[in-house]
Amino acid sequence: MDNDISDKASKIRITSLKTIPAGNKGYVKIETNMGVTGWGEINNIETRVACSLAESLGELIIGENPTRIEHHWQRLFRAHRNLRGGGLMVHTISAIDMALWDLTGKLYGVPVFRLLGGPVRDKIWKYPSSKAIKVSPGNPRYHAGTPSDVQELVERVRSARESVGPDGAVMFDAHSMLPLPLVKQFAGYLKSDDLLFLEEAWVPGNIEAMAKIREAVSVPLATGERDRTIWEVRELLEAQVIDVLQPDVGHTGGISQMRKIAALCEAHHVPIAPHCTMSYLGLTASLHVAATIPLFLIHEGYDTQMVEGVANKAWSMDDEGYVVLPDAPGFGVEIDEEKAVAVGNDPKNQFVWEDHRLRDGSVADY
Repeated sequence: MDNDISDKASKIRITSLKTIPAGNKGYVKIETNMGVTGWGEINNIETRVACSLAESLGELIIGENPTRIEHHWQRLFRAHRNLRGGGLMVHTISAIDMALWDLTGKLYGVPVFRLLGGPVRDKIWKYPSSKAIKVSPGNPRYHAGTPSDVQELVERVRSARESVGPDGAVMFDAHSMLPLPLVKQFAGYLKSDDLLFLEEAWVPGNIEAMAKIREAVSVPLATGERDRTIWEVRELLEAQVIDVLQPDVGHTGGISQMRKIAALCEAHHVPIAPHCTMSYLGLTASLHVAATIPLFLIHEGYDTQMVEGVANKAWSMDDEGYVVLPDAPGFGVEIDEEKAVAVGNDPKNQFVWEDHRLRDGSVADY
């Protein structure tokens, strides 16, 4: 009997890395000499610049075996000492990393969650749904509030609670729009079970400020969408200032970093609730990771992040807000390249810089 035990991946090589700027998103396509391709998504960054950076970084991996994912991540991340760790760099690497995982899953004919050790749960809890919703301040608020200001925020929580009922989940995303004095005023009205978590109740970068809120607030605290790589997350976990971590697969370094971050969280008994504002491509990549993480709470994801038909998923969400991933190879998402290009060429879909102001005209955090 002739047993062929050769690794077919050993002959595969990356032949090109191409990008499609698609408005606020960017798609990265990695092609190989064996006709297998992989897709990743760039999110929440200046799209045209990030796509150019991705193509430049592609020079480092063209001609290489795409299945050496960890090796490629390290090479990309450490490629330039002055760019290491920056938001533009890490968001771009995240997309390349996603594409490599998608490609490898397709190469071996298995879903990415199989490559990550297999699922540890039968289904993934996702919001928004009829029983799990997130509310926000809507716009930046002044440094401290009047009774009217505070009650308006409290009413947002009460209205959401009425919508989902006592057995539903309500989350409040402060989005760094609430200055610390106002957070203390607002959260003082909340019972510990009013929220599944209070998100981004501070501007990232000041652990001492987080500790002050931790002391003053009874509801669980969450953050993490703007904390990139294991090195930034480590400081948060060791300071013990949060109850839930919200890594974003498109922000923190891709699947390769997200699974390491989840392991750090497990060691600190902190569940993850992944942040995600990507199209179905990036969202599905994140769901693949969530399927394999032991300490998991809930996953964010929206239907409104890309023009319909650009990124086509193979899963659906049931009435209770649960997703079951199919056994499709890779991520199980198909990209319509022509539609993606059309989105990028539409003037209405271009990346626009934010300009948030407080009521006195001064520049606000958000």
